[in-house]
Amino acid sequence: MFSVARVVGIVAVAALVGTAMASGEFSGSSPAGSVDTTLVAEEAPGYAVEDFNYPDADKILAEENIVLKRGDGHITLADCVTGTGQLELLARGRTEKVCFRVTGNSGWLTLEIPAVHAIRGNDYATTVDMTVDSEEKSFDVAKNTWTSVGESADPERRDHTLVEIRTSK
Repeated sequence: MFSVARVVGIVAVAALVGTAMASGEFSGSSPAGSVDTTLVAEEAPGYAVEDFNYPDADKILAEENIVLKRGDGHITLADCVTGTGQLELLARGRTEKVCFRVTGNSGWLTLEIPAVHAIRGNDYATTVDMTVDSEEKSFDVAKNTWTSVGESADPERRDHTLVEIRTSK
């Protein structure tokens, strides 16, 4: 059964709807003195669009001298911690390793690190692209072991720049 309060509420809502329909608010017509019903979407903020640019890239360049360009967020620069399954790389002229954390089923990152000569893989299938003398070379990185890349894998010992990392499970 309906309570008296519920019946009164239903009647009140019906009365409001009837009044609104009679005044033309639902029919598209606008009686004199009514509220402006123009769309406000034009004033709303724009949509957030992912541009895949690496966050804080300028700060990282200034502090670490590493150019991080774009990626899908599944390969990120990380502090090197032994035994964590990170990708690790060695580059001539750097006193310390550079490490990347990898998450998800796949990932990609474009970057620039000169003189990379060895990369230690993790549990992911990893391919790196490097440039040398305006040509691009790809190297498959062995899982969980060090792989010679760049100048270490080049018979002419030319200086290679790491430009992209791609991973998949």
